[in-house]
Amino acid sequence: MFTGIVTDLGQIIKCDDIPAGKRTRIKTVYDTDSFDIGASIACDGVCHTVTAKENSADGNWFEVESAAETLALTNVADWAAGQDINLERSLTMGAELGGHLVLGHVDGLAEVTKREDHPDSVYFQFRAPEEAAPFIAKKGSVALNGASLTVNEVEGLLFSVFLIPHTLEVTNWSDRKVGDQINLEVDMMARYAARLAEFTKTG
Repeated sequence: MFTGIVTDLGQIIKCDDIPAGKRTRIKTVYDTDSFDIGASIACDGVCHTVTAKENSADGNWFEVESAAETLALTNVADWAAGQDINLERSLTMGAELGGHLVLGHVDGLAEVTKREDHPDSVYFQFRAPEEAAPFIAKKGSVALNGASLTVNEVEGLLFSVFLIPHTLEVTNWSDRKVGDQINLEVDMMARYAARLAEFTKTG
């Protein structure tokens, strides 16, 4: 489980095709001795399991493997060497919950339909997948490429957010542009509330 608060802007060192899908090596400032093989790290919002790691004079790194389903449902299939990746280590008991509860289970891809740069913020508009749109509410929370963000407006499949300069500095959001496909995870509380309402309605 995660909070949607990005704690490192990693960089992809290399990507390799493997029988199970894709293996990615990511450079990080994390002390890799502080977590074990098998630990969970959210990479651009997708929960991945660490399969290899090393602290190195040339830069610390860890590796993750992405299965075929992950490649089909997220933007991981488009990852390439040199790309910046939003990273967050899994939540520990007693840690500050600065964002909202995030599982790292992406619901689908949201497309950037508009970007407007302002002096003190950047406005992004997205088109949500039809199956995820009902769970996105004005002033609610969403995780986009692993960053916990507050929804500004919602109209049909379209929704928008504003990003402050700090978020742009510590994440890869400064590079996002119209047409980009973004990993979207809706608020888990909205999903459970909808499921409960469905059961209440049916009997």
